[in-house]
Amino acid sequence: MSGGDNLDFEIRPNPAPVSDADRQAALASPGFGRIFTDHMVTVRYADGKGWYEPRVEARAPIPMDPASAVLHYAQEIFEGLKAYTLPDGGVAMFRPDANAARFNQSAQRMAMPALPVETFLRSLHEIISIDRKWIPEDPEGSLYLRPFAYASEVFLGVRPANEYLYLVIASPVGPYFSGGVKPVSIWVTPDFTRAAPGGTGAAKCGGNYAAGLSAQAEASEHGCDQVVYLDAVERKYIDELGGMNVFLVLDDGNLITPPLTGTILPGITRDSVIKLAERAGRRVEERPISLEEWREGAASGRVREAFACGTAAVITPIGVIKSEDGDFTVADGGPGEVTMGLRKELVDIQRGRAEDPFGWVHRVL
Repeated sequence: MSGGDNLDFEIRPNPAPVSDADRQAALASPGFGRIFTDHMVTVRYADGKGWYEPRVEARAPIPMDPASAVLHYAQEIFEGLKAYTLPDGGVAMFRPDANAARFNQSAQRMAMPALPVETFLRSLHEIISIDRKWIPEDPEGSLYLRPFAYASEVFLGVRPANEYLYLVIASPVGPYFSGGVKPVSIWVTPDFTRAAPGGTGAAKCGGNYAAGLSAQAEASEHGCDQVVYLDAVERKYIDELGGMNVFLVLDDGNLITPPLTGTILPGITRDSVIKLAERAGRRVEERPISLEEWREGAASGRVREAFACGTAAVITPIGVIKSEDGDFTVADGGPGEVTMGLRKELVDIQRGRAEDPFGWVHRVL
């Protein structure tokens, strides 16, 4: 079937799936992004034809011509979300409609065709349904879903491609913090910026992450877990971490976070935190935050806590901030009460253990 929003997926079960014994052995300690399920989703696109040939098939290498456009001009986008086991044994995703919307926003920025939201959601349903047994039994485990698309046309020339391939792969993952949630240390990079106004900072494309690898290596050299970027214009204001958004908690219990001005990824966890905090009566101010304000606030007690948030780790407390101008700590270097309260509330909603006031939980099975 070609074109249209309601594609019928052809199901081609893997003729040689991983054995039950081998799967259980892998799920005993899956780590993050190291093992993968038996199947993948593929949907093709061509100008004048639209999206076509939607399939669920055995996970396998992708044949690729050396002149495939993505290898030369980096037209590629992706998303990341999780499927969770519910207390009643069912399975649900958290806000997949928001991922679908962001996927298409990224596509627009990278001059790629939009994928119908219904096709995006259906592709996730299909892979969860066929690979349900890959969800870890660990109450903190989940199935990480990676939808992505890239320019598959074979040509050399700087223009938007005429052909694309959309895929979904899935990876069972354990708890992000195997020994419990611990505050991370971050390095303020003096040399690298993540994105500039008018760039691709708000798009979830691979190039943004590749450009951050040197900065992350720099952070590791300084004994830090993560890197935090300053704005590209004044080199003064906090942008975001390597792959997470940033929040500061003030002494009155309210929150501040950098605004979405096109240089910061509009995180779905970020948006969820804002809504939960406001529902609890906390004011959330989206405004520029200078590194100096953060430093002085930590010293005076005005800034009581700091945390980063994203799909993989949900909410991560920040303890130590290191820079060329000296180090400082927040909340005595430990996880704060507001941070951990928001984390527990969000995780409980995601896993069906608490009220879902916003209709975020999308049941699959």
